[in-house]
Amino acid sequence: MKLDLKRIAVIDGETIPFSYDADLTKEEMNGEYPFRTPVHIEGEVRNHLGVLNLHATVRALYQTQCARCLAPVNVDLNVPCDMILSAEVQDEERDDIYQLEGDSVELDDIVIPALLLEVHMTYLCKPDCKGLCPTCGKNRNEGPCGCDGRQIDSRLAVLQKLLDKDN
Repeated sequence: MKLDLKRIAVIDGETIPFSYDADLTKEEMNGEYPFRTPVHIEGEVRNHLGVLNLHATVRALYQTQCARCLAPVNVDLNVPCDMILSAEVQDEERDDIYQLEGDSVELDDIVIPALLLEVHMTYLCKPDCKGLCPTCGKNRNEGPCGCDGRQIDSRLAVLQKLLDKDN
């Protein structure tokens, strides 16, 4: 969504509210397309003593799989985004200033990267997820699988034979 900032740039205290949905269904992350529903963005741009402040909230449903057991996981993301909009940036290292090009701003260029930066690499279906058995692939959250719980490194299998002789 593009906002025209000419109107508020000269009037102190003036605001432009916004609320819209963005389609991120084609946004690929980690080999998946996790945003299957529209992402809702709302907020305002306010002129405070000649400084344009953007305050926004991005709400999204992130659908992925548990990193341990591959069960479906739905994560409600609620990401705040606060940014200063400026025609000139004095300090290049500050990440809370967005440099304007002209009298308008494309909100998606600011809020969508803020959303994507808040997404974790992995999610779990529950904190104590036991994952899948590496031998048979059974979901350990559903109960034991009956496989031998001991995994022996193949490089140490010769030593295991010595232990078996003693027994």
